[in-house]
Amino acid sequence: MGSRRRKPGEFARHVAVVALLLATAVGCGDAGGLEGAGATPTAVGPARLWPELTPASSPAFAIGEVNTEVVKGVKVPGDDIRRVDPVGVVRAEIAASPGDYDGDKAPYRETNRRMADCGQGPEHGRCPVLRPYYRDLTGDGHDDLTLGFQLLPGRTTAVRVYTVEKHRLVRVMAWEDALSGVELAGRSLVIRSPSEVAGYEYRLQWTWDPDQRAMLLTQDEMLRTGPRQHSRHPSAAPSVSPSASTG
Repeated sequence: MGSRRRKPGEFARHVAVVALLLATAVGCGDAGGLEGAGATPTAVGPARLWPELTPASSPAFAIGEVNTEVVKGVKVPGDDIRRVDPVGVVRAEIAASPGDYDGDKAPYRETNRRMADCGQGPEHGRCPVLRPYYRDLTGDGHDDLTLGFQLLPGRTTAVRVYTVEKHRLVRVMAWEDALSGVELAGRSLVIRSPSEVAGYEYRLQWTWDPDQRAMLLTQDEMLRTGPRQHSRHPSAAPSVSPSASTG
């Protein structure tokens, strides 16, 4: 007899039936026994769209994936980043971008004004500079600096990462956003921000890249945070069939 080709999903259904029979034989009458999970949905492979298009060789927009800059005017005593004054680092950034901070119409004018309250260090009084955090993100065995400061009068917070290279303080990551959470995980920095879509938030992750010598944006996700709302109507069929028919 010739061999018979299996239909899509037949093997998965066969496995489910075997699991159900085993559960009946082994755990009959036992509420804690194995139970069959039912038929497994047939997997649908990816469908390539518009294969006739010529692949692009360069980006359409310059979004600054590699964001590094030497911080001018800030020294690193003994190449120890913990001895760098965090308030001085923020002052250096303000001095480098006066149009953003100086003047009654500058977008972050209140940040500049409140820097006068930073004489005792971050988070004292109305100082907009947040507490610094230190961790080896570059893998060179030395701590790096993660720093944040409020961009006032708005509700945005600037997040920066600095390392030391050739006795100089180098900024290797910069981002501004409304924050709902910031985390350090391994050699990555994770920023969570609220979304306009109820029950969701944005999650962005930067990871150190030794080739680019910078923290690169390696993940950009929109994740559910609230309870799932079940629709009374069945889900619509996929808009693209496995064959990607163009009709």
